[in-house]
Amino acid sequence: MLLNARPVDGGAPRRERIAAARAALARGDWTAVARFAGAVLAERGEDAEALFLHGLTEAAAGRVATAIGLIERAVARCPAGEYRAQLARLYVGVRRDGDAAATLAAAETMLPDDALSRDTMGCVYARLGDHAASLPHFDAAVALAPDHIDFRYNQAATLGFLGRTDAAEAATEALLARAPDDARAHHLLAGLRRQTPERHHIARLTVVRERARDDRSRVLLGYALTKEMEDVGREAEALATLCATNAAHRATLGYSAADDAAIFDAIEAAWPTIAGSPVTAPPSDAPIFVIGMPRTGTTLVDRILSSHPDVESAGELQAMPLAVKAAAGTRTRQVLDVDTIRAVAGTDMSAIGADYLRRARHHRRDAARRFVDKFPGNFHYTGIIARALPAARIVCLRRHPMDTVLSNFRNLFAIGSRYYDYSYDLADIAHYYVRFDRLMTSWRAALPGRVLELHYEDLVADQEAQTRRLLDHAGLDWSDACLAFHDNTAPVSTPSAAQVRRPMYRDAVARWKRHAEILAPARRVFEEAGIAID
Repeated sequence: MLLNARPVDGGAPRRERIAAARAALARGDWTAVARFAGAVLAERGEDAEALFLHGLTEAAAGRVATAIGLIERAVARCPAGEYRAQLARLYVGVRRDGDAAATLAAAETMLPDDALSRDTMGCVYARLGDHAASLPHFDAAVALAPDHIDFRYNQAATLGFLGRTDAAEAATEALLARAPDDARAHHLLAGLRRQTPERHHIARLTVVRERARDDRSRVLLGYALTKEMEDVGREAEALATLCATNAAHRATLGYSAADDAAIFDAIEAAWPTIAGSPVTAPPSDAPIFVIGMPRTGTTLVDRILSSHPDVESAGELQAMPLAVKAAAGTRTRQVLDVDTIRAVAGTDMSAIGADYLRRARHHRRDAARRFVDKFPGNFHYTGIIARALPAARIVCLRRHPMDTVLSNFRNLFAIGSRYYDYSYDLADIAHYYVRFDRLMTSWRAALPGRVLELHYEDLVADQEAQTRRLLDHAGLDWSDACLAFHDNTAPVSTPSAAQVRRPMYRDAVARWKRHAEILAPARRVFEEAGIAID
């Protein structure tokens, strides 16, 4: 206890108020929590439990900075695991990843004994990319509260990320036994492995999908059903299901391709200023960026590179978008928007590089190794990366335009993220690809030699030759382990998890030709843009 601190185990009024605050917290009555916790603070001053509970009410009201201050004061007086778990959650929510990691490490020395805190610790570890560290906490949460569906989902998903497919399936089925209509769980289960005619969940998915009433559930179940039908060879039914699912969801979005086009325009217009911006103290670090349209082989290349003994994968980081946003100083809602691009253009690029490395540090496991950042959307920032991190290596995955459209259309990205709203309509995806292709053409001219454009089809056709090109561009010596990327045991938290645990395969090359009629809207966009597809 700190010097001059008042005791926290006082009389009945304090105990009664704290008990009342806890009861209000359990039923979600934030007004009552604030009232009871506030009364304790008014009477007793720095009471750790009251500070913590009051901090939770501030966080619930969206006043996160105030909440962090209150819970930091609570931890200073009483370093309880529960307090630290919630503080780590708030830190990671405001991108203070280093503080979150340090707080988790401290919490490990005094573990909380309630399920919510253990689940919270697991979620923060997952946000930091450490799925192996998150699993014991999810296991503990499920053991403490076996009927809590969200805890079970987190456990099952993490088992899947870690490649423990049988255990993930068992955990998901245990969840579904308690919540038969949970759309997230059905979607997770469908993606854990390639389904077979002898072993699939199509009949159950069909029934559950017919019962679904909200848009989010219908989307998740539609994608799950599509995937399983496709796995067992019912491709026509699968695509019809997918088209209906995407059309219904697209109608709810209000998406305009002009918004994305404005961002591409702003990037192209800002390049001359970025190219002439100051670089006062360029970092010497050499991260490897794997960029490109989503679903074009970026996870595959990440696995190849991270199979090298001198390389680790940091996953899909938001470190560069956040570093750029911070340098721009804009208060706009989106991380990437026209105002941010314009504002950042004349800033010191080396400061962005240093901030990026600081943010990325907390997602690394071995500082002695180089790391891969495989966030595909970093293609927007290629010019900034080249200036901010002169030693960085950049690899852009390219794939046949029509296969790129089909793969984006078939993949369910984060439903709540507006950055992927283009992916629910074939023509929208094609328009997006046209602008991506034009931007990469401009980077090729502006940054000769800085970006290796690696074609997915070439990699599949000649794995060793293309892997040698990849390693040479990255400045890495040859390693046979890179050819056995499917033996890499590192976690995978992208939709490609099941695929990259298989040896190289050619199933996805020219898949679009089997669906050429349905893909006609994309073909027309490409023809108008002068992009060859045959």
